[in-house]
Amino acid sequence: MSKLITQDKLLKINKILIIQYKPFGDVLLNTGYLPALRAAFPEATIDYLVQKPYTTILENNACIDNIIVMNKLKTGTLAYAADRLHLISRIRRENYDVVIDQARGPGAAEITLFSGAQYRIGWHKTKKWSWFKGHNWVYNYRELKNHNIYSARAKFGLLRPLGIQEIPHNTYIHVLSESENKVRNWLKQMGILNKSIAVFSPVTPIRKRQWDFRRFAEVADMVTEKYGFNVVLLWGPGEKKKVEHMASLMKNMPLVAPPTTFNEAAAMLKHARIYFGNNGGIHHLAVAVGTPTVTVFGPGTSPLKWVAWHMPQHTYLINSDLDEYTDGGFGVTPEMVFREFERLMESGHI
Repeated sequence: MSKLITQDKLLKINKILIIQYKPFGDVLLNTGYLPALRAAFPEATIDYLVQKPYTTILENNACIDNIIVMNKLKTGTLAYAADRLHLISRIRRENYDVVIDQARGPGAAEITLFSGAQYRIGWHKTKKWSWFKGHNWVYNYRELKNHNIYSARAKFGLLRPLGIQEIPHNTYIHVLSESENKVRNWLKQMGILNKSIAVFSPVTPIRKRQWDFRRFAEVADMVTEKYGFNVVLLWGPGEKKKVEHMASLMKNMPLVAPPTTFNEAAAMLKHARIYFGNNGGIHHLAVAVGTPTVTVFGPGTSPLKWVAWHMPQHTYLINSDLDEYTDGGFGVTPEMVFREFERLMESGHI
């Protein structure tokens, strides 16, 4: 691995395409390396292939020239085949010199293969039959992925063939002025603008990641009673009843946020002093806007990969003795979570 493109060839690179078309968290994690890529190729066109609604993460990003929107259609249908053929034809016409495939699935491999790019960069898969079924053969520059560091850092690995090493960075989302104004007006109406706010995002669609709502409620009460924080419950589509259930379990009534877009959620998190939640896209959003985080992990997921633990303001809890999902407690108590919060308070990170 780590085969480098020679300097004389690097100087001839004019067009670059990045592929990572979903979901919110994974697209956001790709924004960390974009400034380094732009600095290395200041005159090149850098485009990004993404599906809706994840385009919102990349809009107004100065490091990207064009966002290419990919339709989400059911595989195996005539509509899918026609749309994919149209997309590949469009990409071929762009004459990209480099394709960086961060997604590394069968669909992304197909797009990379037929892109016509001279340099096709992707992750090297090591499992049996990976050369054929894992599509290693598609990529003439492959890198082994480091799964023991935050994913945003690991993604720098695909820049190594371009002579780019990891630099100090953070992920990024441009918070729209409309989003900021909407959130500020709501916080003002609630009487908590410029006050200490703790945002909880307690819901995840993935059952094995869902920490118990009663335990979240106990942490929220501790944060309110001992430190006077105002608790705001953030929720996404289909989650309102669940956050209302958490609110009903609390002794101190929290504020349930209004419906928010992903960009508005970023604005809300910017006003928070601390974020509590499960592993997921909202956690990565909090990291991107600079809000300290305490994240609870269930079994089978690596926090080394999904927490920005290299930054001291981001911490996590996981019971490493728990091998499989048994219940929503994860062997993590509210007192343990609250102690992590207090540690961040005492160290000055909140």
